[in-house]
Amino acid sequence: MAKNANTQPWTISDIPDQSGRTAVVTGANSGLGLATAKALAGAGAHVVLAIRDPKRGEDAAASMNGSVEVRRLDLADLSSVREFAADWDGDLDLLINNAGVMNIPEGRTKDGFEMQFGTNHLGHFALTNLLLPRITDRVVTLSSAAHKTPGSPRIHFDNLDLTGEYSPMAAYSQSKLANLLFTLELQRRLTEAGSPVRALAAHPGWAATNLQGHDASLLRGLFMRLGNRLIAQDSQAGALPTLYAAVQDLPGGSYVGPDGRLEMRGAPTLVGRSPAASAPVTARRLWTVSEELTGVTFPQPATTARG
Repeated sequence: MAKNANTQPWTISDIPDQSGRTAVVTGANSGLGLATAKALAGAGAHVVLAIRDPKRGEDAAASMNGSVEVRRLDLADLSSVREFAADWDGDLDLLINNAGVMNIPEGRTKDGFEMQFGTNHLGHFALTNLLLPRITDRVVTLSSAAHKTPGSPRIHFDNLDLTGEYSPMAAYSQSKLANLLFTLELQRRLTEAGSPVRALAAHPGWAATNLQGHDASLLRGLFMRLGNRLIAQDSQAGALPTLYAAVQDLPGGSYVGPDGRLEMRGAPTLVGRSPAASAPVTARRLWTVSEELTGVTFPQPATTARG
């Protein structure tokens, strides 16, 4: 999105001063998370890198300027999510639910959930709700254009783990659709509670990261690598929609992505969701199921801005 009709597109240099603010970025050791954390720390925020492997986190932190720290978080293990949240002390301005897995072979989280749904959605669902009483500004959750790929992605309520019908792409698309439905219902609940906290979502377009390096299909993996070379933008450009959602004054429930053709690359702008990602009844049903699966419920959020 251009700053206005007569100026250049929005870039990292347009991030306002973040001094005095604290942000958590999940999966901040590489790719989009690393680029997002670097940009926020460079703008003055204190950034917590929430990472499964602390050693990789320390390596990432060493590559950044500014105030950063590393804390362990394994989104595929709800006990780790609970431990991270229980150890949090003080206010948290910004939570960026960035971490994820994509198109991997069939597998299970420590708690027995299908790995992509369990990591990309349920882990972040639990983390957000456990931290919500501490959050003062907003939650940004990463989705993907895959939420509206051909084949009409949907939430398989009768078989969330896709047992007996597992497809890496179907599982990934379901998890990314869940991210948008989560944002939709979270914003509804925040508004109903009178909270100033906002829930937003973003997607990076096609960004060249190591996320595509674990594709379960050899042919699709080759296609992904070719696309990374010929089509994709780099991780710094791919992080711009997330950063835009994190620092711009946008309405709750907004969805940000690239402004280029098919939303594959370009400057950040508000983009549309699929009808399936805009269904409030489905969003409420998914929320209820997610509470049952994780044992984590919607808390009482802050009802006044703190700062």
